[in-house]
Amino acid sequence: MSMILNASISGEGPPLVLLHGLFGAARNLGALARALNATHRVIAMDLRNHGESPRGLPMDFPTMAADVAQTLDALGLARADVAGHSLGGKTAMALALTRPDMVARLAVLDIAPIPYNHDYDDYVAALRSIPLHPGLTRAAADQALAATIKAAPMRAFLLNNLFLGEMPGWRVGLAEIAAAMPDLLDWQDPPHGSPFTGPALFLSGALSDYVGPAAQAPIHKLFPHAQLQRIEGAAHWLHADKPGEVAAALKEFFAP
Repeated sequence: MSMILNASISGEGPPLVLLHGLFGAARNLGALARALNATHRVIAMDLRNHGESPRGLPMDFPTMAADVAQTLDALGLARADVAGHSLGGKTAMALALTRPDMVARLAVLDIAPIPYNHDYDDYVAALRSIPLHPGLTRAAADQALAATIKAAPMRAFLLNNLFLGEMPGWRVGLAEIAAAMPDLLDWQDPPHGSPFTGPALFLSGALSDYVGPAAQAPIHKLFPHAQLQRIEGAAHWLHADKPGEVAAALKEFFAP
């Protein structure tokens, strides 16, 4: 069953939806929102089981796309430009394929309509293993993650979801994400969808392996007018690695 998502709205102009990646939230796309809200009404949404949005299963992409559609309906918007990174990119693709009437233009950041083999189960298990108790500090939580997650920037990103205080907790539905991981890594063309014939931009990091040569045929099959563009010096989190270049590419593509 679809749900209405939490949304942060800024700017004036034609509507543009931003969808974050796994373990992220709308606020992680703040730099992009600020770059785009001079010309657009930017609607950054927390996907289900993330941020301030409701928790619930399933988390397959048609269901998450229906969440976005219901949220746009609740905002009185029949059509919008849509951009999504990673998990948000798959959700945006599913929306364009199942509700093309709602998507004017589509931008997909460093993801393709293919299954992936990345193992995020260890991330979920590591986060769930942190003992949540009064007095917990971010430094102690970081230390607890260090044995499993070696990269300090990744630990910092994941710990954005931890809130401290009298009773620490998570801004992300870890149990739901753990249960849904097979769906999140998979991709099945929506059974009632059809190719999206509108403008589409697939923006990838040149240092990322998420959108390799094998992804090009599936992209063009489902998005026949897709443009593929690479951002030099950027990996999977391209909007964090090269924010200016990514913002410039999106501003050009979504120019009113």
